[in-house]
Amino acid sequence: MTDLATTQHAGPITTRIRPSGGWISLNLRESWEYRELIYFFVWRDLKVRYRQTILGVSWAVLQPFLTMVILSLFFGRLAKIPSDGLPYPVFSYAALVPWTFFASSLTTASNSIISSSNMLKKIYFPRMTLPIAAVLSGLVDLFLALLVLLGMMLVYGLVPTANVLWLPALLLLTLVTSLGASLWLSAMNVQFRDVRYAVPFLIQAWMFATPVAYPSSLLSEPWKTVYGLNPMAGVVEGSRWALLGTDTAPGLIILVSTLVAVALLLSGAYYFRRMEKSFADIV
Repeated sequence: MTDLATTQHAGPITTRIRPSGGWISLNLRESWEYRELIYFFVWRDLKVRYRQTILGVSWAVLQPFLTMVILSLFFGRLAKIPSDGLPYPVFSYAALVPWTFFASSLTTASNSIISSSNMLKKIYFPRMTLPIAAVLSGLVDLFLALLVLLGMMLVYGLVPTANVLWLPALLLLTLVTSLGASLWLSAMNVQFRDVRYAVPFLIQAWMFATPVAYPSSLLSEPWKTVYGLNPMAGVVEGSRWALLGTDTAPGLIILVSTLVAVALLLSGAYYFRRMEKSFADIV
């Protein structure tokens, strides 16, 4: 983290960049002042992601769709996992829409600082803009996958209920969880380079700890509420409830998941700001 001090004399304006001391400030105002830079980073990430690909942005839809096909075959047809009275393909795809965004955000954002190492050594800008842009660039894929889900619902004769009004709040919860975890991992990856090898295993374990292939209704209280300590559990169950109108209203799971997600974001932001003053020296 750095403090910028600007001194104006009769001549040119001098800007001094120096390391901060004492307790950490998030300095969110500075990140807001660089919002145009975030926009260009998002645009850059989108172009790099689909550059020289045959199917282009179709991968945003194919990735969760093909995963849904595999889950439907092994968990829905062979293992006979219950799906809260819904067709298993729609049941699983409704969970995969926010989950794929979350997993993609962790993969991309965790390496965002390292991949921009040359730029970090040459110019100053708020380092937090890099993981923020990496997470925001995944919103395009999220909305494309959401459109496919709405099409699947029409095919199966499912109509969204009034619960869909909660969908923006659930998408915000997904964004908060993704950004919080991404800030932790991106900062840790600078100091411990083996983090990038651990991220795929973390995502796999996190997926099985999230009710993507199975419903949380398999759990009884109080374990169902404790399950909300995984913020993505609240996101997934809330998404099914909002889009598909399931009878399993998330209730306390959403409350617990929201508190954990906010704590994850704040702690991740403070940890990132604490570590960023040494990024240029380490990378």
